[in-house]
Amino acid sequence: MRHLMSPLDFTVEELDKLFDLANDIENNMEKYSKKCEGKKLATCFYEPSTRTRLSFEAAMLNLGGSVIGFSDAGSSSASKGESVSDTIRVISCFADICAMRHHKEGAPMVAAEKSSIPVINAGDGGHQHPTQTLTDLLTIRSLKGRLGNFTIGLCGDLKFGRTVHSLINALIRYPNIHFIFISPQELRVPDYITEMLKEQNIPYEEVIRLEDIMPRLDFLYMTRVQRERFFNEEDYVRLKDFYILNKEKMALAKKDMLVLHPLPRVNEISVEVDDDPRAAYFKQVQYGVYVRMALILTLLGMENL
Repeated sequence: MRHLMSPLDFTVEELDKLFDLANDIENNMEKYSKKCEGKKLATCFYEPSTRTRLSFEAAMLNLGGSVIGFSDAGSSSASKGESVSDTIRVISCFADICAMRHHKEGAPMVAAEKSSIPVINAGDGGHQHPTQTLTDLLTIRSLKGRLGNFTIGLCGDLKFGRTVHSLINALIRYPNIHFIFISPQELRVPDYITEMLKEQNIPYEEVIRLEDIMPRLDFLYMTRVQRERFFNEEDYVRLKDFYILNKEKMALAKKDMLVLHPLPRVNEISVEVDDDPRAAYFKQVQYGVYVRMALILTLLGMENL
């Protein structure tokens, strides 16, 4: 039995197979529509979510399975003090696979240690968000035809952004990736990430102005400044509109640059950018369904059935 706690839980070769499966699902949905008949997915979300929870549910329903679970801790026995360990033991009696989001870093790992069914980390605090990373990688591979040999700018909240941390860790396994980190001083990427990049001789830059580096980017990965990660409202208000991607900034970019965003967005991408053919963030959402379908099949050992 396998779990998914980090994108590094899969080798590059295993990821290639997963993405091949996801692309086959994209092109042959009907072929997979009954693969999980009789199987149940439990979505245990202790923290609010729209895209991740609903895409997991859509993925299982697309496979012919069913879904149980809760969308906030207040509607579960966690509100009575039940531990994550006990919750997953109970869920294991009801479901065949579980997707868990939790505000505490490491909580899905605790669940995996006690679970008798596969557990997928659907986001744990500011730590990891592996299925968003799988979505990002599939989007890049599908739209560019490759993983590797590009410059990517990661912009916004690089300190608390778990999607950014997971994506960096995943991309360093591919050749010739150049990272440009764009953030205010207060939201810089954590030291452990830059130290890791230095140790592996992977090139990176840290800048403050988005305009300065737009012409060099193959991908721009925008993130929102997350109110829920701040200790005080003043800091959030001061930083929330630090970066706003608009038509003027897009005019500086390459004609084939792609804009990605894990969503939800607030103000960091102007709606006027949505009609730009380089805006790929809603395509990203669709790829998220395909990759989660492929992941469910793989963890259940049904990918070849």
